[in-house]
Amino acid sequence: MPTRIPILMYHQVDELVHPKEPMRGLVVSPARFTAHMHLLKRLGLKGLSMRELARYWLQGQTPPKGVFGITFDDGYQNNLINALPVLQACGFTATCYMVSGLVGKTNAWDNPAGVPGKALMTADELRQWVAAGQDLGSHTQSHADLSALPPQDQQREITQSKLELELIVGTGLVKNFCYPYGRYNAQSVQFVADAGYQTATTTARARATIADAPLELPRILVSRTTPSLMLATKLLTGYEDRRDRRGK
Repeated sequence: MPTRIPILMYHQVDELVHPKEPMRGLVVSPARFTAHMHLLKRLGLKGLSMRELARYWLQGQTPPKGVFGITFDDGYQNNLINALPVLQACGFTATCYMVSGLVGKTNAWDNPAGVPGKALMTADELRQWVAAGQDLGSHTQSHADLSALPPQDQQREITQSKLELELIVGTGLVKNFCYPYGRYNAQSVQFVADAGYQTATTTARARATIADAPLELPRILVSRTTPSLMLATKLLTGYEDRRDRRGK
């Protein structure tokens, strides 16, 4: 059986604005996030960014036992404020996927759904994230549904986002990508490869394996109501693999 590298998918680490707000399941409280990370550390597991995990796919290396990935979609400021200190305390690293055209703004793509606006990281805050040893990835320029765009627009969203983020944090430092909404097609994958990204993550539900294509990696969704023991179960057993809908 191929070696597994489970990759966690978080979004916000914050308190709810309103108990009934839309998409509240993607807002994990700081207390719950802290409990998650500390339990995984006590279990002897090691959380790593996609930058550090990429070599296992690119170089065919066998990862050490207990390695897992940590990712945050969208680039929320609360990742820096509430998640970074916990990651540092546990000795973990993570990848934050930033929407390059909305640096210093809010989650505008959620407005039609009535989701409360939350601050995204500024350029200075992105530099703080990277200076703290964390990884910055791309989430397109506008949080685009790539599957709905013509090829030239897909290419722009994928390629220009990398260039724009590297203008902030440094050339060659944005090597990992995430498909917004988990929606993409074969052309998207080719454009991601052409742009020079090393990995790309999806919203497919499963633990990733070394046998997976590095530009179509599945993840494990972590929600507001995911207890620490359930998260450990998802990482250490086949529980999440049963959700795999990729036809493998």
